Amino acid sequence: MLKEKAGTVAGLIWNALNGTEGLTAKQIKKATKLVDKDFYLGLGWLLREEKVSTKEVENDLFIALK
Repeated sequence: MLKEKAGTVAGLIWNALNGTEGLTAKQIKKATKLVDKDFYLGLGWLLREEKVSTKEVENDLFIALK
């Protein structure tokens, strides 16, 4: 069940990022209405599959599709 949730949340994050140059974690959480634990679950899925890149910008996590 957790694996299905991770995939679903990863899809929400991917959709929020699609068509952008990238967004901060705060922007993605606001756009998707995800709580922290779900956001990081989905982000972990995308990182594991090498679908996104991350970097720290002004004390916030910046995420972009590869």
